[in-house]
Amino acid sequence: MLFSKTWQIKGGWWIAGLALLTCLVSNVFWLISLKNGASLVKGAVIFSVLSAIIAVIVGVGFYKEPMTNIQMIGLVVGVISILLIFWE
Repeated sequence: MLFSKTWQIKGGWWIAGLALLTCLVSNVFWLISLKNGASLVKGAVIFSVLSAIIAVIVGVGFYKEPMTNIQMIGLVVGVISILLIFWE
C-alpha cells in the first residue's frame, strides 16, 4: 500500500513494480495459509480487515489524509468483526 500511494504521488515504473511485488508477496502468504489448513471464512475477514487497518495507518500517519467519523466507525466495526469471528 505504501508503494502504491507513493507511485500515485511521484510516479515511476520501479515504484509501480515494488507495489505489484508487495501485493504478490502478500497473496503468496495468503495462499500458503490456505494450503496449510487456514479457514477461508476467518482468513478472508482477517486479511481484509487487517489490510484496511494498515491502509488507514499509512494514509493517516504517513500521508496525513483526513479520516471522517463515519470512516472511523467503519474501522471499529471491522475490528469488532475480527473479535466476533474468533468468538466460540
